Amino acid sequence: MAKIDFKKQFAKATAQAFQTVYPDIFKKQGEEQVFDNEFIYENLEKPKDPQLGRFAFPVFRYAKLLNDNPNEIAAKIAHKNNQLIKNTSESVPFEAVATGGFINAKINAEIEAQQTLEEILTKSSEYGSSKKGKGHKILVEYSSPNIAKPFGIGHLRTTILGNSLRRIFRKLGYEAIGINYLGDWGTQFGKMIVAYKKWGKKNKNTVADLYDLYVKIHREAEQDNKLNDEARAAFKKLEDGDKEITALWEYFKTISWAEFERIYNLMDIEFDWVTGESFLNDKMEQVIDRLKEAKLTSISEGALIVELDDPQLPPCLLKKADGATLYATRDLAGLLYRWDKYKFDEALYVVGSAQAVHFKQVFKVIDLLEKAENIPENNRIDGRAKHIDFGWVKFGDKMMSTRQGNIIFLEDVINKAVALAKEKIKEKNPDLKNIEETALTIGVGAVIFSQLSVRRQKDVNFDWNEVLNFEGETGPYLQYTHARLCSLIRNYHEEIVSDINYSLLHNEEEKRIIEHLSDFPELVHEAAKNYEPNFIATYLLKLSGAFNKFYQRKKEDGKIDKIISDDKELTSARMALVKAVQIILKEGLYLLGIKAPEEM
Repeated sequence: MAKIDFKKQFAKATAQAFQTVYPDIFKKQGEEQVFDNEFIYENLEKPKDPQLGRFAFPVFRYAKLLNDNPNEIAAKIAHKNNQLIKNTSESVPFEAVATGGFINAKINAEIEAQQTLEEILTKSSEYGSSKKGKGHKILVEYSSPNIAKPFGIGHLRTTILGNSLRRIFRKLGYEAIGINYLGDWGTQFGKMIVAYKKWGKKNKNTVADLYDLYVKIHREAEQDNKLNDEARAAFKKLEDGDKEITALWEYFKTISWAEFERIYNLMDIEFDWVTGESFLNDKMEQVIDRLKEAKLTSISEGALIVELDDPQLPPCLLKKADGATLYATRDLAGLLYRWDKYKFDEALYVVGSAQAVHFKQVFKVIDLLEKAENIPENNRIDGRAKHIDFGWVKFGDKMMSTRQGNIIFLEDVINKAVALAKEKIKEKNPDLKNIEETALTIGVGAVIFSQLSVRRQKDVNFDWNEVLNFEGETGPYLQYTHARLCSLIRNYHEEIVSDINYSLLHNEEEKRIIEHLSDFPELVHEAAKNYEPNFIATYLLKLSGAFNKFYQRKKEDGKIDKIISDDKELTSARMALVKAVQIILKEGLYLLGIKAPEEM
């Protein structure tokens, strides 16, 4: 059976119906685009009550234009829509129904079930994949912790969001390159060097030891300003390549990266290129020279700046009066370097909302430079670099500060989540094999989902009780649903096939599941389009909710309507549905960066 795109067919038939029922409107120049296929397709909505239809086109806003009331418009278009589809299709894929001021599409459930389940069971985890991004390159910068500090909750959200976006874009065929841009340069390393020389252990240091030194020198410097002078002098030596100081800095980096890598492996986080701010040290002057040659720089109170000709943005500071460069200088050099190296279609910076002005400045400077140099539009960065911002992570409604020492270590959070998971497993399934491994999978999944269950631009108040809640709309709930699906498949003892009687999947619970499964490819595209993994997180909760409602469905006699029963034909159909849900739930969790255990 050739696959039917219900939305496209409905949009096409609806557009033709408008042209037939209201021919006069198409005589007005420009008005016809209001009712063309693409416009109707883009404006389709989902009814709040799924029994009203799979999608609907609202007509309220066009009453004045069509000189008709909404109810009449919907009724006329629905009637003509049905006539058109019956005349052009061998089997009727949908029925148009007028409900108030909406034209609803009621899908042929059997056709949708057949084409959806057959495709999922054939393609497996490749369902929802596409070649849309083939030949396109997207850079995703995420995580970017600072060396000599433990991996804290503050870097959790960027890490999880970026890792998920990399996976989502790869599913759509893009060459998605994950970049970890470490904070390994700056005056803070002068302080670290001074602190280490004064109070540090001479061997077997951990990142926690280095962090204690970092907090200590900040506290001591508040009482003794000489420490700040010593720190500036130490950093100057680092900039000048002093062998002893450079060796210490390299030592800090080695300790830090070993710790970061352990955390990344624990959470299954991947990168394609790991670099640091120091990589750009020899690349900044070239950028500054280009800006000077383009006559974009000026001196303000001894500092080198670029005026941005934007009342909403302050000037971009390139060099302080003492000649020191800044984050903006490095990001300008980094963006230009990445453009030369990758010629990307998009460069995404998954960085907190607090850096919004910074990125606007950097992107504006690049725009001014490219225009001043008369670079052809098709060879410009302009518009390709994007700040994918996200809200704060708070703890008890308080902001965290590494300088003051009130940081929450990610590993502590994971360990607590794993310990709780282990307790739950021993309580519910004490004979489970690989309890340690499963507890780790559940604990990490709980932490990851706590971040992705919230839209990225919203703040997250990190609440232990919510994060480690194993019931409700959480990661462990999704993982448990997957384990339940796997258990059903194990207990079936038969081969699951797609050659089934699809008409048997006719009850409302089964229809809802099939509708959700059918929507998965579109959800992946929407998540990529909006740079929003939360779309997939929300989708998986709906899919799991629909399945669990089906799993607990009762017959008229009040007994559970078992999925595996003596009715072999019905069981075969339902197990095809179960397998499809298991495939999509596992793939959706993978896109979020969460593993799907088969037993819990």
